[in-house]
Amino acid sequence: MLVNVHEAKSQLSKIIVAAEAGDEVIIARRGRPAVRLVPVPSKTFRFGSLAHLVETVPDFDEATKE
Repeated sequence: MLVNVHEAKSQLSKIIVAAEAGDEVIIARRGRPAVRLVPVPSKTFRFGSLAHLVETVPDFDEATKE
């Protein structure tokens, strides 16, 4: 989608929705492409998602028997 600056200013909400949906949005100045609008990647991190990479060790408070 190619839009000029004036249209981008008046239709910003719709253009943002289009970019979030995956459309390539290019904003042009005087008919020349100036910037590309892209969505910010979401940073979803689930706690425990790396648990398979960690080894369990005995509790350090546990009394040692010798």
